[in-house]
Amino acid sequence: MRRLIWPLLEMAVALGFTAYGLRWLLGLFGRKRVVFEVTYWRSVYLLAWPLACLAVGLPFVATFFAGTHSAWETALLGALGVVVLGFSVPAFLLHAQYYVRNRATSLVFDPARNRLEVYQAGQRVAFERRDIVRVERVTCRSPRLFWSAYDYLRLHLQDGRVVTLTSLLTDLQPLATFLRNTHFVPEQRWLCWA
Repeated sequence: MRRLIWPLLEMAVALGFTAYGLRWLLGLFGRKRVVFEVTYWRSVYLLAWPLACLAVGLPFVATFFAGTHSAWETALLGALGVVVLGFSVPAFLLHAQYYVRNRATSLVFDPARNRLEVYQAGQRVAFERRDIVRVERVTCRSPRLFWSAYDYLRLHLQDGRVVTLTSLLTDLQPLATFLRNTHFVPEQRWLCWA
């Protein structure tokens, strides 16, 4: 069994690095993106550290169920399990919530042409920049947590509609800079639940 798993694992890692390298190389020679959607690579980028935490910590926690242990070993394995799950589970929950919220959302953002459009389920959400009453920018209070890359923008429109754009679409800092002249409300939370 071990002889089968290791080569498959090595091949998966090699293919992942090759695909990422090709994507990076093609990005050097390609045009700058203006249409942003929920993509596999953005998900990999956001979930890299939580997945690494699970990959390193769960095999040790799995030994907890493998047999009988002394009280000291049980306490250490339990503490390790709490740390592993405490660091990774909030990121997975945020990722799932952001995915459900923005899986059918497309953002067209080209600051050079002063263009900002949002499409939900293929239909354009009609608004102009002057229709934005308030912009909420919610970021994580601590930059060192695994879920600190998860943040969101809420555009409050004059007609009462609220458009939520999450970091699962793209890095929101350029968009926040683009909208800085509107009524901009920055907010920090420990967990950016949209």
